[in-house]
Amino acid sequence: MKFIVQWNGLPTAQQSAIERFIKTGGALPPDGMTMLGRWHSIGELSGFAIVESDNTAPMAAWMLQWGDIFTFKVSPAVTDEELGAALAAYQAGK
Repeated sequence: MKFIVQWNGLPTAQQSAIERFIKTGGALPPDGMTMLGRWHSIGELSGFAIVESDNTAPMAAWMLQWGDIFTFKVSPAVTDEELGAALAAYQAGK
């Protein structure tokens, strides 16, 4: 399953975030998750990633690695094709 992971940090966390990102290269997700892409907002401590996993436990571990600096919002996500199939099935069942 795909997830949209959004993060936000307080301005007071900027130096800690910079140091950790440089040290870890952004700490890629643990085994059991695949990062499909990650983007960062310019001038803010925020951004989002698209990740894929069949298990939310690795995602929880990943959030804990950064939880002292950022808050997270995680939402299930579908592609256009997946949404189109769901919408077609819904319409067919009406």
